[in-house]
Amino acid sequence: MKAILKYNVLILLLFWSSTFLAQSNEALFKSGNDHYANARYQEAIDDYKKILDQDMVSAALYYNLANAHYKLNNVGETIYYFEKALQLAPGDADIRNNAAFGENMKIDAIEKLPENTLKKWVDTMLNWFTFDGWAWISIIAMIFFVLLFLGYYFSYGTLRKRSFFITSSIALLVTLVSLSFAYTAFAKAKSDQPAIVFVPEVEIKSEPNLGSTTAFTLHEGTKVMVLETIEEWKRIQLTDGQIGWILNTDIKLLNDF
Repeated sequence: MKAILKYNVLILLLFWSSTFLAQSNEALFKSGNDHYANARYQEAIDDYKKILDQDMVSAALYYNLANAHYKLNNVGETIYYFEKALQLAPGDADIRNNAAFGENMKIDAIEKLPENTLKKWVDTMLNWFTFDGWAWISIIAMIFFVLLFLGYYFSYGTLRKRSFFITSSIALLVTLVSLSFAYTAFAKAKSDQPAIVFVPEVEIKSEPNLGSTTAFTLHEGTKVMVLETIEEWKRIQLTDGQIGWILNTDIKLLNDF
């Protein structure tokens, strides 16, 4: 009996603490929005970051953080938080639109290596949803396929059977395509290690030591892809194919949820 009582008390305490935390974060989010509306951008950032400190993340939170940093002309933080928002909501038009303004703050204009049409199309499709989104689409499409196939199996009449067969085939195709995109997006998220340069200017070295020659120079806000890590150094690649080494402290990884 005592064990059951302790268990119930524990559940009540957990429920109370989670409810209190949610209310507290909601109040902080509203406070941050009020500060932003009154042009108190640093105060808004402070409130938003208090929510982040509790490991609570959302596309809206990152989006608001990015906008506040944009107002203060904080290049690295602006691009970093817009990128974080896009990771959670890649299809959000408002985030994409404001992120384009953030991109204009950068000094480095790096050209992308030419891509074939198929890869461009696949990348565009992948950016519509997160891998969770594609997974949910595949599940929903599979449910429709099962229902439509059952309709085909149990229905009578040539026209009705044909209609069920065609629509169930489409549902199956959508299931397979979305499942493929979900897998590809998940694998890409696991393998890719994007990062943002967080110092005003940095010399990228040809080898992982300060005495090596400078390969090229980057500026705050530039997005790089981390290829490997050796002690305090990271080997990075740009979208134009250039490769070099940068200190860990000069960049901030995006996949740090």
